[in-house]
Amino acid sequence: MTDVLTPNLIGGEFVPARDGSFIDVVNPATDGEIVGRVPAMSADDLDAVFDAAAGAASSWRALGPLGRGRILIDAAALIRAEADQLAELIVAEMGKTRAEAKGEVGKAAEFFEYYGGLARLPFGEMIPDTRAGTFATQTREPLGVVLLITPWNDPLLTPARKMAPALVSGNTVVIKPATETPLITLHLAEILHRAGLPSGVIGTVTGRGAEIGDVLSADRRIKAVSFTGSTTVGLDLQRRLAGSGVRVQTEMGGKNAAVVLDDADLDLATSVVMAAAFAQAGQRCTATSRLIVQAGVADEVRRRVAAAVEKLHIGRGSDAGVDVGPVVSKAAQKDIRARVEAGLAEGASIIARSPLNDEQQIVGAFVEPAFVNVERSNSLWREEVFGPVLGMIVVDTLAEAIDAVNDSAYGLSSAVFTRDLDAAFRFIDGVDTGQVSVNQPTSGWDVHQPFGGFKDSGSAFKEQGLEALHFYTRVKTAAIRTH
Repeated sequence: MTDVLTPNLIGGEFVPARDGSFIDVVNPATDGEIVGRVPAMSADDLDAVFDAAAGAASSWRALGPLGRGRILIDAAALIRAEADQLAELIVAEMGKTRAEAKGEVGKAAEFFEYYGGLARLPFGEMIPDTRAGTFATQTREPLGVVLLITPWNDPLLTPARKMAPALVSGNTVVIKPATETPLITLHLAEILHRAGLPSGVIGTVTGRGAEIGDVLSADRRIKAVSFTGSTTVGLDLQRRLAGSGVRVQTEMGGKNAAVVLDDADLDLATSVVMAAAFAQAGQRCTATSRLIVQAGVADEVRRRVAAAVEKLHIGRGSDAGVDVGPVVSKAAQKDIRARVEAGLAEGASIIARSPLNDEQQIVGAFVEPAFVNVERSNSLWREEVFGPVLGMIVVDTLAEAIDAVNDSAYGLSSAVFTRDLDAAFRFIDGVDTGQVSVNQPTSGWDVHQPFGGFKDSGSAFKEQGLEALHFYTRVKTAAIRTH
C-alpha cells in the first residue's frame, strides 16, 4: 500500500489539485490495496491546463515536424528502457497479466516510434492550377488544442495511440485518463516531459468524470476531442458538441463476432477464439463475445471451447501462468455478474465455466469466465458485457452467419475462420464492421493499420496509421501567382 500522490503535469510543472483533494487508485486483484493517489481536480483547476496548452500551441507548431518527431522517438526509447516498471504499474492498477501488460508497453512505444518517423513524410504537396503563371499547394496544419479522453482497459496504449499523431501533427494536448487507471498516463506524461516536450504541450487532468467531464469538454479553446469509452458516453459527447465546430472522434463499444465455418482449421479457430474472448478478462472493445458456428462443426467447436474454458487459470496478474486476471473494479464485477444472471433468466444456458477458488470469491474483482448457449434475442448476445463471457449460436450457411454478424447495433470488429478464399472475401464484403479478420482474432491490429468501427462503435474518423493524421490536421490550399 502507498499513499504517494502522483501529480498532474500542467504548464511544465507537476502540481496537485488546488484544494489538495485526491483519488485513491486500487489494485483490483486485492481487498482494496491502494496502488497510488492522484489529484481530484475540480472545474476550478481546468483553466490553468487549457491556458498552458493554448499558450504553447504556436511555439510547438513552429518547432516543425522534424523537431516534434525527434521528441517522440526519444520518448519511445524511454518507454522501452522502463518497460518492466511500466508493465508492473499496469498490472497493479488495472489487473492485466504481466504478459498482457508487457505487450501493451511495447505497443505504446511503437506508436511513438511510428509517428515520430512519419515526421519525415510530406505534410503537403503541389497541385495543378489552370491559371497561367500560377501554382498551388495543399498543406496540412495542426488544429490547436485537442482533448483526449481515454479508458481504463488499455491505460497506456490508448493514450499513446492518440497522443502520438496529435503531437507530431503540431497540436497541444490535454488528456483525461479514466479514474480507475490514471497512474500510468501520468507516468507517460512524465516520460514525454523528460524526452524534451516543451512546457504546456501536454497537460494532464485527473478527477471524477461526473464532476468535471462536462466542463472539460466545453472549454472554448478545444478544437477537437478524441474519446474512447462507452457508447453511451460517446454518443452523448457527439450530441453535446454537434454544431460547435469542434471536431469529434469516438471509439466506443463492440459486440464482436467470430464465425467458424465447416471447413475451418478447428485447432486454429479454438485457440484464437479463446485468446480473443478471454484475454484481458474480456475487457477489450474488440474482444470476441459472439461465436457463430456452422452446423457441421458446431458440436465439435462447442466441445473444444468448453474444454479450453474449464482449463483457464484465473489469478492475480502478477502471478506466473495466469490466463485471466481480475476485472478492473468491484463495480465492474457486479455489473458483469448481473448481466450474466439476466441472460440466464432470459433462457441462456451455461456450457462451461472456469470456477473461482474460495479466496477469489471474496478478495478482488474476479469474474468466472463463462461460455454460454444463447438465442439472438438474448441480452447476452445483443448487449456489451465487457467481461469474460462468450455466447454461441449455430447457423446453417455463410449468408446466415453474415446476417447474424450484422444483426447488432455495433460494428467494430468481426472474424471468419475458413479455408475457402471465396467464402473469406464474401465475408469481408458482406459484414458491416470497420475491422475484419480472416483466420485471425477480432483484435490485434498493427499501429500503422487504420482502426475504428461503424454504427454505434465509432465515428467517421479512424485511429492509427495515416488515417489518424486526417483527424488531427486541417488542409489549407494556397494559390501563388508568380508572374
